[in-house]
Amino acid sequence: MSLNLEEVTRIARLARIELSSTEADATREQLNGIFGFIEQLQSVDTKGIAPMSHAVDVVQRLREDKVSEADRRAAFQAVAPDVEAGLYLVPKVVE
Repeated sequence: MSLNLEEVTRIARLARIELSSTEADATREQLNGIFGFIEQLQSVDTKGIAPMSHAVDVVQRLREDKVSEADRRAAFQAVAPDVEAGLYLVPKVVE
């Protein structure tokens, strides 16, 4: 796929980008180069290759999931203005 100068100026107008004729010609060459690279990538045979989520095999180190603080829920709810069934009750704000 390659773009001509009219298509580049149309795309620039749709994107609200002002391009001079020399800028439009340079942009056309750059876009056609990008399209050529995409066509080159699409021509590569990728059958039998599993898709990757990351270019490098990254392993996230996880810490052990354990409780590190004492349970103070009862103390916090004891000083709360209004509690019901373990939930904090607040005044209705939106009707």
